[in-house]
Amino acid sequence: MASTDFQTRTDIFSETRKELPPQYKVILHNDDYTTMEFVVEILMTVFGKPLEKATQTMLNIHHKGNAVCGIYTREIAETKVETVHHLANSRGFPLKSTMEKE
Repeated sequence: MASTDFQTRTDIFSETRKELPPQYKVILHNDDYTTMEFVVEILMTVFGKPLEKATQTMLNIHHKGNAVCGIYTREIAETKVETVHHLANSRGFPLKSTMEKE
């Protein structure tokens, strides 16, 4: 491979990396009403966490007030937040989920 071919590929790779969309953290917040079991259920169903990781994340939310549950593109993060709110409301829980740019 010629030196110019390598430079061209490096330039293309660099440009591609610069064009990645911004990422957003989805955060769950502790409250005094949502059950720990429901939070674990949300972490498993919405965020795809296995039981052990979901339980650990739920305990972090409980003790620290909130925890990042995943990092996604804006559209996916918005969908996760909306899904959490919809499921929580349907079960009568005030579970709060937010997103913030990383």
